[in-house]
Amino acid sequence: MKLTKHFLAFAICASLAASLFSAELSISEDQKGQTTNSAKAQSQEAGFALKLQAALQAGSLENALALFDTMPESLKANRDLQKLKASLLISAGKNADAQKLISELEQNDSSDLEVKEMKMLLAKASKNASAKSAAIKEILAINPTNPSANVELGGEKVLKKHYKEARAYYMTALKGDENNQDALFGYGQTSYYLNKIEDSRKAFNKILLLDPNNATAYAYIGKLYAEDENYKKAEESVLKAIELNPNGYDFYMDLGTYSRMRGKFDQAEKAWTSAIKIDPNYFLAYAYRGGLYDEQNLYAKALEDYRMVIKTNPKYYFAYEALGILAWHEENYAEARASFEKAYSYYPKSISYPLIIAACMYKSKRAFEVKPFLQKVMKQYSDRESLEYLMLRLYHDLGPSNAENLIAQKIIKEDNSTKKGKMSFYMGLYDEIKGHEELSKKMYNEVAALQSPMFFEFRLAEWKVKQQ
Repeated sequence: MKLTKHFLAFAICASLAASLFSAELSISEDQKGQTTNSAKAQSQEAGFALKLQAALQAGSLENALALFDTMPESLKANRDLQKLKASLLISAGKNADAQKLISELEQNDSSDLEVKEMKMLLAKASKNASAKSAAIKEILAINPTNPSANVELGGEKVLKKHYKEARAYYMTALKGDENNQDALFGYGQTSYYLNKIEDSRKAFNKILLLDPNNATAYAYIGKLYAEDENYKKAEESVLKAIELNPNGYDFYMDLGTYSRMRGKFDQAEKAWTSAIKIDPNYFLAYAYRGGLYDEQNLYAKALEDYRMVIKTNPKYYFAYEALGILAWHEENYAEARASFEKAYSYYPKSISYPLIIAACMYKSKRAFEVKPFLQKVMKQYSDRESLEYLMLRLYHDLGPSNAENLIAQKIIKEDNSTKKGKMSFYMGLYDEIKGHEELSKKMYNEVAALQSPMFFEFRLAEWKVKQQ
């Protein structure tokens, strides 16, 4: 599984601790009863081991590290315990102390792969790319199929979306350990991204054989069912993931998607609402739920969610257009204008945004702002005969009638259906602003009658037609 630095350190600790507790530090009941110095020392060692084990199980880094100050003298040279401590120091972010201890361990045995793996982890934690690369080279020089090094290289490629190369590293890691769950996860994930569905399915099913309580594996099995459009099975799988981990944000996102695809809108809404409760400061669930509300014509609720999208992720520029559209529907032209202005700042080549912004100015009784705004926009258009320029000029001047007629003729002759639809809408909107009610209705009806339009103005035209 894509382990975080924090969890990976615990994984190493658990492995080392288990080995230590079962071997060197275990004592029998008979030994506990002995009163010899040797038995007393063993009892101290066992007591320390039990306390350390309890601290690790409780997930308390500080308590576990503090115990090393009380470690019996007989254990201070124990290499496994020193490696355990180094791992804890890395996980606690005490990089300088970890570096010192790892250097000491490496001096005593320069071929210890576990120490070199910790060097790699420390370099990663310190964001020292060159040191991490050097540590990986040292590891692979000793063992080319080392899972830890190859999984790390695979992870680097995934971040760059080089999934084919990443998958190759995970395959190499599996040659070193066919049951390595990090490698299986990486292989399954990259196979999924590369549309190698059966390979991905095998990887995640194997993870579940090794760890039947692996929530993320169930979630990915759900994604694979969804690829086959088997949303019922997908839903069942992600529900199992949620049962194992009720706090998985992504799991609820997937559940909402599968439920929506099955027409279970109430369940989809509940799923995305659950995701919001888990992390109210992340934008994605608001965007999905807002889209669901919009689809159900619950515009006021959709508007609230898109406001939250903007609040939680101001750089998510796709939401500005959606927010503008919904604010327009609610006749909140000041908010619509602000939203479309933000969208325009991200996509200044759009002809739609400056026209709808100008319309917002007219509708919010701020007509005096239209001319200075559109004058700047028109400077971007060198072709003064283009339909785009002429429409901007029409909104700038609010006429005259010969300009209106010229634009109407150009719209009729336009071959591009999207452009024709857009310009028809803005002609209708212009007529509405001018008070030409019948002309406006005619243009809106023509836009609303289009098949599969790919421009947002279509929705605005539909709304106007439904009001007629």
